[in-house]
Amino acid sequence: MSAISNVPTRSAKPQGVCTGVVGLQWGDEGKGKIVDLLTAQHDVVVRYNGGANAGHSVVIAGQRYALHLIPAGILSPGKLAVIGNGVVVDPEALLKELDTLIGKGVDVAGLVVSQNAHVVLPYHKEEDTLREELLKGEVAGARLTRVSEPSIVTEIGTTRRGIGPCYADKVQRAAGVRMADLLRPEILTAKINIAATLKNPVFASRGTPSINVSEVVERALAFGKRLAPMIRDTTYLLHEQLAAGKRVMFEGANGTLLDVDHGTYPYVTGSSTAAGGIGPGSGVPTQRLSSLLGVMKAYSTRVGSGPMPTELFDAVGDGIRQRGREFGTTTGRPRRVGWLDLVALKYTAMINGATGLSVMLLDVLSGVEKLQVCTAYLIDERSTDRFPADSFDLAKAKPVYTTLPGFVEPVTGARTISELPANARSYLDMIERTVGVPLAFVSVGPDREQTIVVG
Repeated sequence: MSAISNVPTRSAKPQGVCTGVVGLQWGDEGKGKIVDLLTAQHDVVVRYNGGANAGHSVVIAGQRYALHLIPAGILSPGKLAVIGNGVVVDPEALLKELDTLIGKGVDVAGLVVSQNAHVVLPYHKEEDTLREELLKGEVAGARLTRVSEPSIVTEIGTTRRGIGPCYADKVQRAAGVRMADLLRPEILTAKINIAATLKNPVFASRGTPSINVSEVVERALAFGKRLAPMIRDTTYLLHEQLAAGKRVMFEGANGTLLDVDHGTYPYVTGSSTAAGGIGPGSGVPTQRLSSLLGVMKAYSTRVGSGPMPTELFDAVGDGIRQRGREFGTTTGRPRRVGWLDLVALKYTAMINGATGLSVMLLDVLSGVEKLQVCTAYLIDERSTDRFPADSFDLAKAKPVYTTLPGFVEPVTGARTISELPANARSYLDMIERTVGVPLAFVSVGPDREQTIVVG
């Protein structure tokens, strides 16, 4: 008898279904639209990682909604929208986002915030900016010696929203402030005093204003007062929902290639952006997932520093950037644009366990005469179809392209795969065949209705 047969089992109880939605590239893939589409089939939508550095755009009936912290499910009345414990919450940004949605007539009564989510405070943003300026060598007129090795950071290119420093405080523990602390003045004051003790000497040495403890505490408590009705133990809440047979969707922020462990380190974000982050970021085990949708653009984009093998520096890239409105939802920065990288996509689909692909912004490629698709790399003159997540190795990768004929016909009116031009279908066939994951959705325009449901 095998050892596994001795493992005790329990009779199954009725449980809700879990779906994951993650980005397969460097973020900005269009996850918000897919989450919005799938919300009708779910009762709860959970954000499990990242912070206000992420941005999801959703277009409904021509109205564009920009979301940064709040799950896209908030746009569907009657749904529960949960900000999980794995998110770092800027309470000021959250309240601004709430007020904007309320001003547009959105019902935000279903929003719940984990009491264990860590809080981004003003000094985290100062610290983020200071680190970026130090890495660029621009603090107080000093110039640091810049290095050529891409694995030695000269500038990460963060959004300067304080995300990394907040996650650092979380891991270092002594000064980590949680949402629950916004309701506990004495504990909040003690933690911010510790933060000031640790950080003020560094700030002072670089001419950055010191942390004013009483000022930070006062503002944080004011934010907590407004947010208090939303702050709850979301881990038990989610398990209660599942036990009641509810359907739960997990909405990832950023993209898998920015995952702190599996992304293009060190040019990554501070959280686990892949499906593996769902468990620690929400308290719901990842084995509960019944499906995992990987969201990708029909081409590649990236924001910030770090290697990008297929990056374009010509008029074709500029045209894709303009047609695709490739400017950050959070920062407005122009995104770097490149050809589709199937080496990277095979890697991210693999580590996420993707069960379906959502190809976004296919319409942006309409009018491109020839489409290049990266199917392998040359690294030190050797061919490989494996993605090196370490930035030092990836910087040496030269893309090996397969050329496909483009399509000039507009695709925004297509609602089935058969209505797409033949060359567009061939492009999608190559993606599906190479990545080894079936298509689930194809987006042919920004609006909710401009989506092909496959199968």
